[in-house]
Amino acid sequence: MQTTEQLVDYIEQQSFETLTPECVSAIKAFTLDSVGVGLSGSRMAMLAAVTEVTLSWGGNSEDQAQVWGSGQWLPVPSAAFINAYQIHNQEWDCVHEPAVVHPMATILAALLSYAQAHQVEPKPLMLGLSIAVDIATLIGRCATSGLTFFRPSVCGALGATAGIAKMAGFNREQIKDALGVVYSQISGTMQAHVEGSMMLALQIATNARSAVVAIDMVKAGISGPHDILTGEFGFFRLFEEGHDLAPLSQLGKEYQMPLVSHKPFPSGRASHGTVDALQRLQQQHGFSADEVEHIHVQGTPLINRLVGRPIKDNMDVGYAKLCNGYIAACTLLNGNVDVSDFDQDKLSCKTRLALGRKVTTSLNDCDDVNALAPVTVTVTLTNGDTLVQHLTKVLGHPESPLDLPAQLDKFSRACASASKPLNKQQSDELAQLILQLEQQPSLAPMLALMTHTQG
Repeated sequence: MQTTEQLVDYIEQQSFETLTPECVSAIKAFTLDSVGVGLSGSRMAMLAAVTEVTLSWGGNSEDQAQVWGSGQWLPVPSAAFINAYQIHNQEWDCVHEPAVVHPMATILAALLSYAQAHQVEPKPLMLGLSIAVDIATLIGRCATSGLTFFRPSVCGALGATAGIAKMAGFNREQIKDALGVVYSQISGTMQAHVEGSMMLALQIATNARSAVVAIDMVKAGISGPHDILTGEFGFFRLFEEGHDLAPLSQLGKEYQMPLVSHKPFPSGRASHGTVDALQRLQQQHGFSADEVEHIHVQGTPLINRLVGRPIKDNMDVGYAKLCNGYIAACTLLNGNVDVSDFDQDKLSCKTRLALGRKVTTSLNDCDDVNALAPVTVTVTLTNGDTLVQHLTKVLGHPESPLDLPAQLDKFSRACASASKPLNKQQSDELAQLILQLEQQPSLAPMLALMTHTQG
């Protein structure tokens, strides 16, 4: 029970004024990142089916928020559900590497949907985001074993609930109840990742919805269990095979938002070392895809587990985004990886498939089951030359950062790829609103651009 009290103490003590300038900057950077990615996610074909089933849940609630891109008004849990799906459905959203948690997918979708419905101002939203990311990622960092349940979704739900509880002005008992109610709903396993199922992104969506529902249930007087982390059937006994509670001591001492990594490429983060290394090697040595005889990637246990799968014919999008061979082939052919690389005509391209079959992945000597680096890529050319690139930090990591121009370029490309694209003027205006978020009197102008409802 003491661990729950520790979470509540932290939530109650936080205010916008306690946030460091570095944390405030990171909040804006990753809000920018996630908004762009979420708008881009509206391009995915399966969104129609996701929207259809969501509409079947009914839409009579007075508290409503909009779906990013389409602008459709839905009850807050349903809007959070679709927006979270859009953020994660292309594997382009940011990740906290030590925790192996994609924090903003569940969290921003839930908090911004709630904020729109309840007219929350920018500063309380930003504070809620910081609290939510701290709790989600520090719980994730406590894990000493590999993923079995889908940590991004289950930790994201706990963090999102904490963030909304702060925005809603909950007292101590209500915060504990809200965390207990959402704990009773959290879900998601790695089986969807293994199979490349579209349920991978929908696990994020389900947990964003659960966070909002937990807040509504507590407002209605429903209570939840309180000893949710270390109780007899608490999180660390059921969801993680090994844990160390030491990271929780960082609550209120080290903000986690600045430690989140950008994802430059729309593929599993575990494949980014391959892309980064191949880009560096091509820039240094100027070889083409036709000159490649073989590529070998030596990576951590997590890299091998998440993206070491073989390339195959008739891959669907979910599988391809987590296939090192396919992603390497895209990099060699294009010099980059883009959302269009996962369109059906590209997935069936014989040139890409043949090139991807030249890629193998094996274990290096790292024994950290949650590490996404180091990674070493060795390229053997047809002339016999061997080229090697070793990376201890991959592009996008805080120690190998994506600078602001690169962040803005990603944002612009993401907005342009949406089902209802934003033109350059619109995306630039939206970017500036987000980058000056704490100075805005309202979220309305930002949301108007995100939903194509500006005057």
